[in-house]
Amino acid sequence: MTRWLHLESDAETIRLAERRQRAGGADPEKSGETLLDLAIVDHEPSLGGRTTLRLIKRNRTIKLPWHRLRVGSPVVLSSMDDDGNSRNGVVTNRSHDAIEVSVSDWLEGDRFRIDLSPDEITRKRQAAALRNAEEARGRTGELRKVLLGEHDPEFAEEADCEFTASLNPSQEAAIRFAKSARDLAIIHGPPGTGKTTTVVELICQEVARGKTVLACAPSNTAVDNLLERLVAARQRVVRIGHPARVNEKLHAFTLDSQVADHDAMQLVKEMLRDAERLFRKSQHFTRGKPARGAKQDMRREARQLKADARLLEQQAVQSVLNRARVVCTTTTFNEELLGDRRFDVAVIDEACQSTEPGCWVPVLRADRIVLAGDHCQLPPTVLSDEAGAEGLKTSLLERLVNLHGDAVTRRLDVQYRMHSDIMRFSSEQFYGGTLKAHESVASHLLDGIWSVTPAEITREPITFIDTAGSGWEEELEPEGLSKRNPQEGELVLRKVQELRDAGVKPRDIAVIAPYAAQVRWLRDQSKWGNLEIDTVDGFQGREKEAVVISCVRSNTIGEIGFLADARRMNVALTRARRKLIVVGDSATLGGNEFYTALFEYFESIGAYHTLWEESE
Repeated sequence: MTRWLHLESDAETIRLAERRQRAGGADPEKSGETLLDLAIVDHEPSLGGRTTLRLIKRNRTIKLPWHRLRVGSPVVLSSMDDDGNSRNGVVTNRSHDAIEVSVSDWLEGDRFRIDLSPDEITRKRQAAALRNAEEARGRTGELRKVLLGEHDPEFAEEADCEFTASLNPSQEAAIRFAKSARDLAIIHGPPGTGKTTTVVELICQEVARGKTVLACAPSNTAVDNLLERLVAARQRVVRIGHPARVNEKLHAFTLDSQVADHDAMQLVKEMLRDAERLFRKSQHFTRGKPARGAKQDMRREARQLKADARLLEQQAVQSVLNRARVVCTTTTFNEELLGDRRFDVAVIDEACQSTEPGCWVPVLRADRIVLAGDHCQLPPTVLSDEAGAEGLKTSLLERLVNLHGDAVTRRLDVQYRMHSDIMRFSSEQFYGGTLKAHESVASHLLDGIWSVTPAEITREPITFIDTAGSGWEEELEPEGLSKRNPQEGELVLRKVQELRDAGVKPRDIAVIAPYAAQVRWLRDQSKWGNLEIDTVDGFQGREKEAVVISCVRSNTIGEIGFLADARRMNVALTRARRKLIVVGDSATLGGNEFYTALFEYFESIGAYHTLWEESE
């Protein structure tokens, strides 16, 4: 695993170098990792002495192009003026026309660029965790043996529970099972089955029996989701991590905010002010020559004051952590904050979206491990083909399911998102036909929304439009490596217009495409400001009332690229609640067994339409 981290670091460095080399080309923004010609339009101080800058295009009539700079992404903000000054930062917010970045200090200039940056801090933390795991003894050493398959996991007898939330039988069974685990348990949550609801109830159950919980997820968004639900459940919880990466409405629950309110912090601020005053005085004597050694004494006293202040601040941090029963954080947290603190149980939500080295950071801190996720959806993002082929793309959860199977796993089987027809194909292909649509969603359609006018497009849950024979072949994006299909894109936008004509609001519609070039083309052509258009990866874990999928691939040799990973299409097909529209070329995709089955399913439910029917 340590070797894979080195390979991943090298791959990211090479990719960023290639991107910067292309920066001299016609449009470096096409990579999705760069934004150019930006202006700072607002700024405000944020926690920890940082500053949050809001940037837009200098030409205010232009919205931001499609990009990969998501909330929490590490970036470099640089001046495009002659001085070329730069600051490392973190994306804190984004919209169609603006992006916000938190930096440690103000940056002078008139024109700016933002570039995605390697996340070396995260990799260093993962590498340190692997070294510590390798040398671990005691309880962590025992857990290591279970996780590596040297020992079988053990379970106590399942006990009855008094649940605080309304759950279905599969959710209750998963919680009882996880509580009985002495080492490891896995909650397998297919799309829409209330996995996070189950995880939160499990955490509440553990706290109720006096346990401390480390609640983790790979992304800040997923951690905030856990935090928000735990706050609603009235748990004593604290969120650690960069405040800029935390949802603004949850800032009161961050470690920074709670420490700032601690009684000791007023004294800490006074000590730091005194230290700063002494440093300034040692540099600027205004009357006479100072006594021999006076400057050194002042600086020594100032340094001691600062050291004492930091010690007092650390005591305040530990006091806040001691009061909490649940600590929420991303999987690659700053271990120095926790000192030698251990937890009774670590719960990792969305565990399949993390590479395995990322999960070993919380593993070192707990006596028991519960993983929640779905290995039938997208695997972790890995840049190094070599590391991915050797195993870095296999998450800890997936590896343990393959190793131990049902002995450590309980699957949730009632989903609360999709119409039963939208759900059924995914259930049969990936979950052994075990999923059931809850009665509240099993037959819901767009017609059931009060603002929607009944129309042909709103009366059926699924529409597939086959473009085979149209001659709409894919093409490489000019000066790029990604693929697009503009004619297919025009049809996709026409279907969005039909949904709008029926009264479906743009915010309730998503357009998903597997290729970044198609996303960029669709965003450029879209006339709806709050219509979300993104890649499959961008929509994992999310849902919309209506989803239109553009498959893009159309060629004479049946080449479908990474669409051959059926898990990618599983994600796309399961984002829609009431209406799913798929546009694709069956002649190109149909050579793949998965897509053959998909098209046969569409035909079996009367959802299959040719392009010629659409044009009649």
